[in-house]
Amino acid sequence: MNDTQFVASDGRESVLRTEHLRIQFGGLRAVDDVNLEIKKGELYGLIGPNGAGKTTVFNLLTGVYKPTSGKIFLCGKDITGKAPAEINRLGIARTFQNIRLFNNLTVIENVMVGLSNSISCNIAQSIFRLPRHKKSEKEFYERALELLKVFQLDEYKDYLAANLPYGKQRKLEIARAMATNPTLLLLDEPAAGMNPNETQELMDDITFVRKNFGMTILLIEHDMRLVSGICENLTVLNFGTELAKGETAKVLSDPAVVKAYLGE
Repeated sequence: MNDTQFVASDGRESVLRTEHLRIQFGGLRAVDDVNLEIKKGELYGLIGPNGAGKTTVFNLLTGVYKPTSGKIFLCGKDITGKAPAEINRLGIARTFQNIRLFNNLTVIENVMVGLSNSISCNIAQSIFRLPRHKKSEKEFYERALELLKVFQLDEYKDYLAANLPYGKQRKLEIARAMATNPTLLLLDEPAAGMNPNETQELMDDITFVRKNFGMTILLIEHDMRLVSGICENLTVLNFGTELAKGETAKVLSDPAVVKAYLGE
């Protein structure tokens, strides 16, 4: 199947689809037969106990790892095994469990780095700061500032990223990912380390981004309050395999899921 548009049963386009996705490290199958389907505009959760294979799935989707077998499709295009930079250009952006900002750049410069995919001037124009480069730089600054406003970070635009409070660093990482203009946004434990007020603010921001940008979002998270509050559907992984999938409320009440999280 190549460059084929997938359409779900409800008529919505499938933005992401994986077919029998597997990766093996030596004798360990870290991900084994994972089949995701995420529809356009959906906010989908990927959950499971520590070591279940969630971040490994993200690494497969973004090209950090190449699958041992199986396929990955983005809007019908086969992206299996492509390099991370190419996958990002095709429309997948992500954040990380451990925040990865450019700490010695300002807040707005971090977002402008994310906008670099849309640079339209050549190297000579950049080196000699010709008019077209200056115009692009001004446009980047204005676009970056608009994104910072979405996340209530515009007043911190000239701060070094390293000097932001932890919760705001998390939001800045999402803003930078959004700057690449993705079709699919992958959020890897965005609420990790946040207090309840910061988590609520983050939930509001994610909901706003989804609604106002028409963004499709795949979320890894351990905070079940956040997951139950914003995710429509879930897949639960356990030891690299699918334990349950479906509507969030039904999945979270599944005895097998409760057992995986809490034990007997």
